[in-house]
Amino acid sequence: MRVAIAGAGAVGRSIAGELLENGHEVLLVDKAPTAISVERVPQAEWLLADACEITSLDEAALQRCNVVIAATGDDKVNLVVSLLAKTEYGVPRVVARVNNPKNEWLFNEAWGVDVAVSTPRLMSALVEEAVSVGDLVRLLRFSHGDANLVELTLPEESALAGTRVGDVSWPEDTSLVTIIRGTRVLTPSQEDSLEAGDELLFVAAQAREQQLEELLSVRREDDAEG
Repeated sequence: MRVAIAGAGAVGRSIAGELLENGHEVLLVDKAPTAISVERVPQAEWLLADACEITSLDEAALQRCNVVIAATGDDKVNLVVSLLAKTEYGVPRVVARVNNPKNEWLFNEAWGVDVAVSTPRLMSALVEEAVSVGDLVRLLRFSHGDANLVELTLPEESALAGTRVGDVSWPEDTSLVTIIRGTRVLTPSQEDSLEAGDELLFVAAQAREQQLEELLSVRREDDAEG
């Protein structure tokens, strides 16, 4: 897979390193000469250019990319890069970094963004996830379809503890994608049973999040009576 990353700062280089280790082809683009540190990621291609200019993106052959990542520290730049990648070059997958949470509402399909990653929001979500049991935590927002990646740790008193996945009447527009049980990562089947303490990851429509949280957090009758 060919990936172009706009922004060769610490974030962009870190992403590039991970992708290269996984066997992908990576191009780093930055307009600042001081950011071009080939020795730090020698396996990547490097381009000194302004990623907001069509001529630069032509030189980067963006039409050959499977994914574009807008990873600069400037939200305005990331939005422009995302829009150009999607509308001018038809890049199938555009991921954009959100630096200021106040700008998050802009990072959507209208600007060509498929996935918006807000570092402050993600960090706060991970803190919530570490301390919250029975509360739904939003980890990631997908622009298409108004869906989110959400997590909930099944509480001890949940009525669903011990229930087979296939026997649960899940809300519409939700999908259980992963069960994290201790050190194990499980791809759920209809026969798998839910256990108290399981971390459940769903892709869910935002409108269904409250319904999903209520379903998973309903207490067993004996606990409720006690």
